[in-house]
Amino acid sequence: MSLKCEVIWQIIKYAKQFNNISQSFLQFLDKRMETEKKLLNYITDTTFSDLPRAPLNIAKDMILTVLGTTAAGATAEGCDHLVEFLRKEGGKEEATILIHGGRIPAHNAVFINSIMARALDFCDATAPGLHIGSSAVPTALAASELKGGCSGKDFLNALVLGTEIAVRLNLSRSAYDGFDPTGVCGVFASTVVASKLLGLNFTETWNALGLAFNRCGGSFQSNIDGSLAVRVIQGWVSQAGITCAQLARLGVTGPKNFLEGIYGYFHLFAKDVFDPDIVAGDLGERFELKKVAFKKYPSCGATLVSTYAILSLIEEKDLAPEGIIRIDIAVRPSAYKLAGHPFEIGDNPRVNAQFSTQYCIANALLRKTSKLCHFEESYVTDPNIMELVKKVHVTADPALEKRGDTSVDIKVVTTGGDVHFKSVDNAPGFPGNPLSEQEQEEHFWDCVDFAKKPLPRENAVKIISLVRNMEELEDVRVLIPLLLV
Repeated sequence: MSLKCEVIWQIIKYAKQFNNISQSFLQFLDKRMETEKKLLNYITDTTFSDLPRAPLNIAKDMILTVLGTTAAGATAEGCDHLVEFLRKEGGKEEATILIHGGRIPAHNAVFINSIMARALDFCDATAPGLHIGSSAVPTALAASELKGGCSGKDFLNALVLGTEIAVRLNLSRSAYDGFDPTGVCGVFASTVVASKLLGLNFTETWNALGLAFNRCGGSFQSNIDGSLAVRVIQGWVSQAGITCAQLARLGVTGPKNFLEGIYGYFHLFAKDVFDPDIVAGDLGERFELKKVAFKKYPSCGATLVSTYAILSLIEEKDLAPEGIIRIDIAVRPSAYKLAGHPFEIGDNPRVNAQFSTQYCIANALLRKTSKLCHFEESYVTDPNIMELVKKVHVTADPALEKRGDTSVDIKVVTTGGDVHFKSVDNAPGFPGNPLSEQEQEEHFWDCVDFAKKPLPRENAVKIISLVRNMEELEDVRVLIPLLLV
């Protein structure tokens, strides 16, 4: 054999070997991306007719909740300034700024609409702190405007799918380890919603979610410090969802192995501890979005069970503020880290009060309820509240973690020498103890009544009716004029 032929033969031999290696590597990658494929197939193939009634009802509750909190939060600290800032930035008129009015680029509209929806922390939540609706619903409305119209069925379908994927990707407290679940995980919900409503195909949706993975972030330090960054993170999540879907539709690619890759979501955030069956098993049969909770009281989820516990004791034992010597409440360590620290009015009284177990208990004791107005600065700085705050002592009890996500033990000592105990394991609105339809509507009306730019009464009544019958809507954009003041 000539030298030339020998060289050619060696090239062919090595090429075959390389091809075998390449095929093996591709097969390896293909297997590694099994979870991504299952989720993508579910997202792109599922239609409204595939969904049972229960998850659709949860989606409707989410919509009504978020429309209410958007109205209530429209003038919360910083919102007016942001609206003005974004209006001055201008740009293509794609989507509506809710309540305030005006049309701006969609990614900016969802940014401010989501900030308003989250501003008063009265929206839905999923343990250990994932807020989905305040991004998913504004994203869905903006995507509907971008598309030029959207049926109620398509709207609900997208919202259920986005919520389901986010809840399945939601992590444990130890895995987040201080990361904000909303910033880390919520971006997948908003991206699914935008991708579905904008009509992205399988490959485009895959790219959108890969791009979204690169936008995961946010810290619970924002909550602990009582900063407005808490609500801004919610806005960034929505902004990322719309932008990632738009980029993917233009052909911008994201990492395909964004979940199981060597530097994917499960490695970076779940610390390589995950169960693919929990994430992608029984899709369409097992609905994890049933874990979404709806708040009965307008404060951090970590404070809700404490508020409920003291209100229950007030009703059962006819307690009065002047008759209380001391209140001891044991909470889960995770709840203590988020809301158990000593209460300080600080620079942002509302946020600090919302994230304070001490304040929430003192407020409920003094006012026999917990309403949005009670977190206004004039209420928070009431000297009577500050005296009661001093009587509330919060401790962390690791044993409570085993009892549930909303477990507390409370002890109240009265001036008459009586000692009252109460243990609560499941706060109202949480899985296993859902709010009734009437309570959901009471939540909405509390928001409407609190709003500084109140919706006309007739608009609010129409919104409730339209949301409850959303699958009958030919175009969900009929909601938007009702959400302008």
